[in-house]
Amino acid sequence: MSTYSLSDGLASGAPRLSRTPALASWVRDSGVGILASVAWTAFGLSCLGWEDVGDWSRTHSLGIAAFIVAAIALFGTVGADYLGTAGKALRQRAPWLAALGAFLTVWEVATAKFAWLPLPFFPPPQSIIEVYTDDLPKLLDSVFASVKLQLGGYLIGATVGFLTGVSIGWSRAVGYWVHPVLRFIGPLPATAWLPIAFFTFPSSWSASTFLIALATGFPVTVLTWSGVASVSNAYYDVARTLGAKPSFLVLKVAIPAALPHVFVGLFMGLGSSFAVLVVAEMIGVKAGLGWYLQWAQGWAAYANMYAALIVMSLLCSGAITLLFAIRDRLLVWQKGTVKW
Repeated sequence: MSTYSLSDGLASGAPRLSRTPALASWVRDSGVGILASVAWTAFGLSCLGWEDVGDWSRTHSLGIAAFIVAAIALFGTVGADYLGTAGKALRQRAPWLAALGAFLTVWEVATAKFAWLPLPFFPPPQSIIEVYTDDLPKLLDSVFASVKLQLGGYLIGATVGFLTGVSIGWSRAVGYWVHPVLRFIGPLPATAWLPIAFFTFPSSWSASTFLIALATGFPVTVLTWSGVASVSNAYYDVARTLGAKPSFLVLKVAIPAALPHVFVGLFMGLGSSFAVLVVAEMIGVKAGLGWYLQWAQGWAAYANMYAALIVMSLLCSGAITLLFAIRDRLLVWQKGTVKW
């Protein structure tokens, strides 16, 4: 006599039913990666499938590199469950990878293959690769000069802005004298001081450093001042009850509590300083990425100009990433309480 029941049938069918959502989840997670692989394969085919309208020597190498990226996108996302953290990171970035592959395909077809966009104003991707291979020494010298100038001006501006902001937020007497000056100087863009800076300072390098420091210092000052002024009086009362001196209140209470505001000012100052850096190098400094942009524009070398813009974007993004890492390190004690 059979002992089969409906509950047994449901139980035996449960594993089959559980496989369906798992398969759907795998297809959903891996589908974008497959689409990215298709986009990069299309980019590789667009490089190798037609003749270029111009003479670019890196077309074949770029096509091979596109096929390699397509293979990585395919096997990396399909096998992401077996690759650990790297697989998860690749699967997470698959939508951007697909969009980039599609963009490069359209760019290649519209420039190097059919010249729908006029040259030399719209160079193809391989011409920018040529800049990185053929003009690398000059580009690296410009990067080094820009980093040195940017770092010096930014550190000076951030230090002066931080000390000024703490002084204004802590002392009413300092705020009485400095606050009107900030209201007068702060709203003016740093580039408006170019004529005065280049006349006052002995060299274009020192004038550019001053302008970068000025662009950095104002947001750092205002945000640091706001952070120190917004510290709750209860913190000071508790510290005074335990016998804290004024120096302790500033160094151990006011400044740590104001650090989230300080980092917001540092982020704002970083963006402003990069804008001033390019303008200063274009006008007065004889080295750096801004100078390189000016040189490329003068010779109608638009591929060099776009290559420098990409490098500049990567430098700014890297500096922001580094600043984020420093912030997370210093504010680890405020994790979960501060929202960014």
